[in-house]
Amino acid sequence: MQIQLKQINKSYENINALNDISLDIEEGKTTVLIGSSGSGKSTLIRIIIGLIKKDSGNVIIDNRDIYSADLLDIRKQIGYVIQDGGLFPHLTARKNVSLIAEYVGWTKDKIEKRLNELSMLTKFPLDGLERYPAELSGGQKQRVSLMRALMLDPKILLLDEPLGALDPLIRYDLQEDLNKIFKELKKTVILVTHDLSEAGFFGDKIVLLMNGRIIQTGTIEDLVKRPKNEFVTRFITAQRAFKIN
Repeated sequence: MQIQLKQINKSYENINALNDISLDIEEGKTTVLIGSSGSGKSTLIRIIIGLIKKDSGNVIIDNRDIYSADLLDIRKQIGYVIQDGGLFPHLTARKNVSLIAEYVGWTKDKIEKRLNELSMLTKFPLDGLERYPAELSGGQKQRVSLMRALMLDPKILLLDEPLGALDPLIRYDLQEDLNKIFKELKKTVILVTHDLSEAGFFGDKIVLLMNGRIIQTGTIEDLVKRPKNEFVTRFITAQRAFKIN
């Protein structure tokens, strides 16, 4: 599914969170939204999924404006993963993953088959599905959250800083596994991060935001070697660990 954002604006009281955002998200590719805290990354991704309302502009998914179409129908085509996993603490991992499938009326056999598929895909042990979130590690919670997002086999996957709270070794392993999953499933992916090296690792296209505006789009090489202005250069320089050949 292709996503088109046309002149999206959003304000909170006197703060302009998004200013005239227009962007085409290519189908089957990974687009990374990057920028400092408060740049509008998370606000934009929440508008795309319909969790918050825009002030003006259009969000077009599969040639339908999500605010004039059946939002529930469109939401079934979108998987969403947030930083802490967002799992229901009183439900087992199995119940967290299967809840949406039960809601839309899947049979028990179909749910079980899908759970087995997702367990293999995300490298999450089947016996771990009987545990509660408090009994899982941070990395395991994110794998369960990913399974939940993929349960209905959506065409779009949105990830809002899914690895930000993890320690470096777990984060590295999940980065590798996520990248393989993205390439294998060929879904339209939008990933939010503040980390430039992570953006370069995942992104077919990178969108750098500042104060609710798009400053530059392109590949990681475009941003590093052909920055459009001083802010882009400063943003890259500030991430001292990042290098490109």
